Amino acid sequence: MRLQRRYAVNVNPATQILPVNGSREALFALAQAVLDPSQPGARVISPNPFYQIYEGATLLGGVQPYYVANAPDTDFSANWDAVPDTIWAQTQLVFVCSPGNPTGKVMPLAEWKKLFELSEKYGFVIASDECYSEIYFRDEPPLGGLEAASQLGYTEFKRLISFTSLSKRSNVPGLRSGFVAGDAAIIKDFLLYRTYHGCAMSGVVQAASVAAWNDEAHVIENRNLYRTKFAQVTPVLAEVMDVQLPDASFYLWAGVPAAWNNSDTDFARELYAAENVTVLPGSYIGRVANGRNPGQGRVRMALVAETEECLEAAHRIARFIRTGRPA
Repeated sequence: MRLQRRYAVNVNPATQILPVNGSREALFALAQAVLDPSQPGARVISPNPFYQIYEGATLLGGVQPYYVANAPDTDFSANWDAVPDTIWAQTQLVFVCSPGNPTGKVMPLAEWKKLFELSEKYGFVIASDECYSEIYFRDEPPLGGLEAASQLGYTEFKRLISFTSLSKRSNVPGLRSGFVAGDAAIIKDFLLYRTYHGCAMSGVVQAASVAAWNDEAHVIENRNLYRTKFAQVTPVLAEVMDVQLPDASFYLWAGVPAAWNNSDTDFARELYAAENVTVLPGSYIGRVANGRNPGQGRVRMALVAETEECLEAAHRIARFIRTGRPA
């Protein structure tokens, strides 16, 4: 089984794992299955910046999101210690993303330990989004949620659900295939909810998914292609922007040059007009916490095209910045 090979984790296939049509659908649906908006002040805690599905799932579940501030003097690690006890007491669900979108940060075991202890104390569910787990640039693969729980003795995975997908791992986003695994009680409720809104995975997709999950050669090749791409693109951009190789994922999280006065939206708009290159303004995927939006002044670049195209885009961005902002 995939979980055993990758994470040295054993789950009961009858009760602790469920195939889904991609992790996006599952992330959204899980929130609807576990949230209780009738509880006064109910909250969902989200990383910041974040994948927009977390926010949409929270709001459409009738609950208010709480955006975690970043830890001081770190590169976009969540500052769990800054969350007030009153918020933790109202929290029903916590989304985590490791490796992170857009930062590429990987959560260490100590951070998982803190979250598990908080979940034990306050009773919230942890939704661990791990769709970028196989695109990494360090020697060791990123730690998964179930893996961390197992190492820390939480072998029944209480209040923990991990999400994974073939989209990034195997470069098949159109296949819409993934799975969720973890707490058997939550999986049971989630399955019941999906019978009312979800669709069973087609036999063709199931067969293709089995073949993909059982083959690691193409995953290694894909990872090496990304490593080559990042090795060529990052130095070009680092000459003109605040940017560095992430721990994992296929994003570069780059600081906007001073000439743009910290306006990521102006930078993205003017870059597109001048060089026909699209980047995502960081403020679009962040929210104000402790008086600031952590995405402000940054842009997200997805290096998903072929190496030559990404390198061409990097050179265009560098040329655009060196040319200077129009008066």
